[in-house]
Amino acid sequence: MRYITDRKRAVGKGSAHTGAEHHWFMIVSSVALAFMMPAWIFIFGNALGSGYDAALATMSRPFPAILTALVLIVGMMHFHKGGRVMIEDYTAGTTRKVLIMAYVGFSYVMIACGLFALVKIAL
Repeated sequence: MRYITDRKRAVGKGSAHTGAEHHWFMIVSSVALAFMMPAWIFIFGNALGSGYDAALATMSRPFPAILTALVLIVGMMHFHKGGRVMIEDYTAGTTRKVLIMAYVGFSYVMIACGLFALVKIAL
């Protein structure tokens, strides 16, 4: 009879060594969004309540445009990393791979579309 310790059984099945990096990314992006979102909501809310030309003028200024781009990029990357962990935790096999590829693709397409629309508005 062969005796295998718990440690020996666990060798080779360990972590991917990215847990701390992911955790810190999520913490930093959460804090960044906590500071950026109130300012963005105030600016966007004022632009939303005004007419089309006033909203276009508001989003054409540098600070609102840069803040909108930062909120979009940081928010979607936070969405991307959090959703990917959810998929990794609750799916397996080929389904996991397909869902991760679709989710990552969706996240980057949303960033690209948002930035394209912002550039069209700002310029």
